[in-house]
Amino acid sequence: MDRWRRAAASAGSWRRGGSAQGGGRAGRPDALPAEDGDGPAGDRTVTDGAAPGPQPPHSAMEQPIVFFGPGPSKIPDQVLERVQAELLNYAGTGVSVMEISHRSAEFQQIISGTETRLRRLLHIPDNYRVLFVQGGATGQFAAVPLNLCVNGKADYFITGTWSKKAAAEAARYLDMQPVLPATEKFLGIAGRDQWRLRPDADYVYYCDNETVEGVEFQEVPDTGDVPLVADMSSNILTRPIDVSKFGVIFAGAQKNMGPAGLTIVIVREDLLGRGLPVCPSVLSYSTMAKAGSLYNTPPCFNVYVTGKVLDWVEEQGGVEEMSKRSDTKAKLIYTAADQSDGFYVAPVDGAARSRTTVQLRISAGAELEKKFLKEAEEVGFKSLKGHRSVGGLRVALFNALTVPQIEKLVKFLGQFATQNRG
Repeated sequence: MDRWRRAAASAGSWRRGGSAQGGGRAGRPDALPAEDGDGPAGDRTVTDGAAPGPQPPHSAMEQPIVFFGPGPSKIPDQVLERVQAELLNYAGTGVSVMEISHRSAEFQQIISGTETRLRRLLHIPDNYRVLFVQGGATGQFAAVPLNLCVNGKADYFITGTWSKKAAAEAARYLDMQPVLPATEKFLGIAGRDQWRLRPDADYVYYCDNETVEGVEFQEVPDTGDVPLVADMSSNILTRPIDVSKFGVIFAGAQKNMGPAGLTIVIVREDLLGRGLPVCPSVLSYSTMAKAGSLYNTPPCFNVYVTGKVLDWVEEQGGVEEMSKRSDTKAKLIYTAADQSDGFYVAPVDGAARSRTTVQLRISAGAELEKKFLKEAEEVGFKSLKGHRSVGGLRVALFNALTVPQIEKLVKFLGQFATQNRG
C-alpha cells in the first residue's frame, strides 16, 4: 500500500472511531498517547513510507532522527501526539480545531487559555497586552515604527541579518540611527562606550538572538526612559526575562512556541494609540488589542498548537528549567568545538555566543563541511547546514531538543574530527 493510501486508511479509521487512540469524530479520544517512546525523548523515526501515527519500536527499517531545523523548528513529539489525538474532534464538538469558528466559545477558550499560560510562564505584568497576529517577525519590522513613531526617530542595534533587515524597514518611516559602529561581519556586540543612543528617540530596537550569525545579547540593554523593543523570535521561553524592562517584545512562534504563521506581540498599554496615521489596521497594536486579537481571522490552529507547547513547557518545569537545559546544551557544543584542537571553530566572540543557534566552521574548509553534513544526515542528524549567507554549520538548540540528543551529536562531532584530521 503506497503512502497516500495508508494515510487515507488511517484517516478513515479515525473518522469511523476505530483508532486505538479513541474515536474520531464520533467522540473525544479516551486518553492521550504515551509520552515516552524508544530512545531519547523527542527522537523521531523515518520508516518505509507508513502514514504518520503511533510508531512501533525501532527496527532495522527505521532511522532515529534528531531534527535541528532553524525555523520552522522541532515541536515536541508529546505535543504533536496530543494534537493528533484530538485533531478530528476537538473537545467533543465533532469538528476539527482547524474548522471551528474563531468567534466561537470554543476558540475563545483556546486563545484566552494560551494567553494565560504565556502570562504565567513569562510573568507578564497586568499593564501589558498580549496580541496574536500574523505576518511573522518580518511584519513586525514595519509594525514597530508604524505603531511607535512620535518624534520620528528610532535607534537600532544592528548585530546581524535580522536587525539589519528591521533597521532598513524602519528607515522607510522614520529617522533610523544605528547604535553600533558599522561592521562587515557580525561576530559580537560592541561595548557600551561605543553605543550611540538619543534621549529623544521614540524607541530603541534590538534582536535578542541573531539566528544567522549566532550572536545573542547576554544582558538587556539599558536605554533609560526610551522604550525598548526586542525581537525574541529565536530565544523566547529559553531563559527568564523581566518583561517590565520592555515597551514591546515580539516573537515568531516557529522556533520555541509552535508552527510558523503565528506571531506574538507583548506591548505595554501606555504605548497603544501612538504611531503614524497611515498604519494599516491589520498591523495596528491598538486595533488588535481592542478586538482581542480577533480583528480578522487569526491563525487559529497555530494558536491552539502554541497553547499545547506552553502546556508542555510548564510540565517540564517552566522557563527556569528550559534555561538550565539551554545552558547545558550550548555548553556541550561549544566545549566540543573549543577542545577540538582547532578542527571546529566557533567564530562568535565568547561574550556574545548564542545559546540557541550555535555557529560552527570546520577549519579545513567547505568541502569537509559538505562531507560532515552528508555523514551527519546519514546517521540521523538532520538540518545542520548553516544559513546560505554565512555557510558552515548551524546547531539550533531550541527547547524541543533534549540534552541526550545533543550529547549524541557531540559524540558524532568527536568521531568525525578523529576520522578526518589532516
